[in-house]
Amino acid sequence: MNRPNVVVIYADDLGYGDVGCFGSDDIRTPHLDRLAARGVRMTNWYSNSPVCSPSRAALLTGRHPVHAGVQEILGGKRGTPGLPAQPTLASRLQEEGYRTGIFGKWHLGVGEGYRPLDRGFERHFGFLAGCVDYYSHIFYWGQGLNPVHDLWDDEREVYDNGRYLTEVLTDKAVAFIADNAADPFFCYVPFNAPHYPMHAPAEYVDRFPELPDDRRIMAAMISAMDDGVGRILDALEEAGIADDTIVFFSSDNGPSTESRNWLNGEEIDYQGGSTGGLRGNKGSLFDGGIRVPAIIAWPSALPQGAEWSEPGAMMDLLPTVLEAAGAPAAADADGTSVLAALRELEPLPEERTLFWEYGPQLAARRGPWKLTLSAREHLGGRFQLGSAMLANLDEDPAEAEDLSAQHPEIAAALRAEVEAWAKTFDWDPAPWL
Repeated sequence: MNRPNVVVIYADDLGYGDVGCFGSDDIRTPHLDRLAARGVRMTNWYSNSPVCSPSRAALLTGRHPVHAGVQEILGGKRGTPGLPAQPTLASRLQEEGYRTGIFGKWHLGVGEGYRPLDRGFERHFGFLAGCVDYYSHIFYWGQGLNPVHDLWDDEREVYDNGRYLTEVLTDKAVAFIADNAADPFFCYVPFNAPHYPMHAPAEYVDRFPELPDDRRIMAAMISAMDDGVGRILDALEEAGIADDTIVFFSSDNGPSTESRNWLNGEEIDYQGGSTGGLRGNKGSLFDGGIRVPAIIAWPSALPQGAEWSEPGAMMDLLPTVLEAAGAPAAADADGTSVLAALRELEPLPEERTLFWEYGPQLAARRGPWKLTLSAREHLGGRFQLGSAMLANLDEDPAEAEDLSAQHPEIAAALRAEVEAWAKTFDWDPAPWL
């Protein structure tokens, strides 16, 4: 069996309602729609965390953030530790003879020993911290009067001032695909779009003259990323390997409402991103913070133009890819391969409960039922300590009505499950009480 190439494209703070094939009626994403036409839209796919670093840890390790060792947003100061040493999707595929490269945002450690080349990637171009200016590639936030330039080619700091980073990252990913088309490869492209700062070239802003300012700049950034996706898909086709390549696209969490998103000096919540009607935003364990658009395409092996509506999570990607590649299964993974279910567009053989934690928040989903405890609406928002929200997501995807009183047995069972799970690690709500 030919081993498939693997391309993982990860957006940053992209909302469920910001992609055309997931229902956006004002942001046009023709290339992501093209990818969906060649693959499967996963409409109940979740991040394992409502913020960046833990989500990326789960993606690369196949483990829940609490087991991967990354539960919080990691700092951007040089010397800061990050993802503990452990096998990753990159290192496991490298052991199987894959070439491995990352082009974009790392955010899993800036200190020596915690960088991409230390975690299974043989090629790295991008930045290490959580965000950079799109044109100067400088990390300003939390640095006081000492901003840090953050652009790296492997371990060498490089400068490409004035070039829009989304386009630079696409260039590097396309070159990696062309250079390695004869070998199996893993190409990880974690774009920083549409994370703040809100920057986009005029040609993209001009595509959306009808939109209000905040939505317009968001649309422009997503459109630039979508063009990058299109160039990556074109590169696969030009190399003659598109049908034998797994392409997975998703986002690390829901859209942000952080005031520093906006550059007009207005200290207000930013509403440029869309959750598609889901409740909550980045930082929340309501679905708007953790349910993300996701597409997987492998034309030679998976259905095309299809939808898979079963609940899945980012930690499932590693087991799925390893099975597809014929590689040994990861015994330490918390996720499960969904490959067979995707092939047949069927549920997993056994129903499971998915769990989340962030700060004092806990959440559990089993089938259509989801219980969320001590939730907040967005990053920086106030936690509703002691609150409980039970929703039937099939009937109420916006989590608008609490059904705890109508279904106390379901609420009690999910609470018992998630609290028992939380006791298996050092979860401690005391600092928030």
